[in-house]
Amino acid sequence: MPNLRCDVRRIPKWRTRADCAYNSIIRAKWARREQQSNADKMNSLSSLIPTVRASVLFPVISRLDRGSGGTDALLAVHGLLRSQLTDPYAEVPLARYVALLEQAAVVLRDPSLGLHLGQNARSADLGPLGLLLSKAPTIRSAFERMSRFLHALQTAALVGLEDVDNMTVWTYQIEDPMIWPRVQDTEMTLAGTWQLVRSAGGRHSAPLEVHFEHDAPKDRSALESFFQAPVLFSQPTNRLLLSTADASRPIRNEDQELRFVLERHVGDLLATRKTETDLLRRVQQLIGLYIGIGRVTIDRLAEDLGIAPRTLQRELAKRNTSLRLLLREHRQTVIEARFGAGHCNFADLAQTLGYADATVFWRAFKSWSGTTPRDMRNQRGGTPRTRKNGPNG
Repeated sequence: MPNLRCDVRRIPKWRTRADCAYNSIIRAKWARREQQSNADKMNSLSSLIPTVRASVLFPVISRLDRGSGGTDALLAVHGLLRSQLTDPYAEVPLARYVALLEQAAVVLRDPSLGLHLGQNARSADLGPLGLLLSKAPTIRSAFERMSRFLHALQTAALVGLEDVDNMTVWTYQIEDPMIWPRVQDTEMTLAGTWQLVRSAGGRHSAPLEVHFEHDAPKDRSALESFFQAPVLFSQPTNRLLLSTADASRPIRNEDQELRFVLERHVGDLLATRKTETDLLRRVQQLIGLYIGIGRVTIDRLAEDLGIAPRTLQRELAKRNTSLRLLLREHRQTVIEARFGAGHCNFADLAQTLGYADATVFWRAFKSWSGTTPRDMRNQRGGTPRTRKNGPNG
């Protein structure tokens, strides 16, 4: 902003008032420009921060109000105000939301808070997306819609649906590995999604297996009772594994006109999000989605992106990277996050990172880091969860 201060000693008296008035107008205009510029910067910054719609917090706040009585104080600890959450479409930083859920479980002395919130999920809790799920003609179509439209509620989530060996696999995971721990969010999302699907007509269905990325709790019986299926922990990501035949079985005739209206509304919400179009970013997202399921190959990624494998290789080379380097970067980021959080079981990490076993992981880690996983764990202050020696220690 230029210096437009008015010095009356240097201005003839007959011009003083007019010029000072004019300069005051100019100063006001520059001030408004600066304010708008700052606002634009904040809006740009907020579009890059992972967020979740305020409506997702409503069940959490209601549970805190009934249980602890210190809801406002807990919100304040995480930089939130109740008045900010009156609009269901308002956006809240995802990291704050996840941290709030974790602390709420401690305050309420309910380590299964996420599961309990998910058990009581209603379609109205997710707005038009919840109604779309509840009206789906098959279980598979419900999960397809969840995968397609979840970003209208929450950004920076890896969500996907695929068929593998007569199984339909739905995957959910917060993209940023540094947002950890996230037990409550994960259990609430998987339990809530399954509750909505089941209440919509899949009452006689059950998953074949349920996978969670976090460690097993002391008592897993509540999760197994709810899902009516084996529940596995310390997995590469969070998944519901369903029989493809069961998932594809019709459960209702859908009102196509209502579907069109709901999809249009959810699509409008999705359009307000900043769409990630950068090829490199999309490749990184697919790596996070697929690693641990099977081999992550150029052919597989290219097929998902709708381009030829050689084209994908050339595009990555233009960006001075390759699939091998991107896989290494992803694994390094996950390792840093897990070691920082005290997760130090090498066998679990090997599976999460897509290695055949802990020995392969150990050798690969040393080849690109110059140190061993145990040395890095000790540098990060982690402690082993077993007394075994060797790579599994």
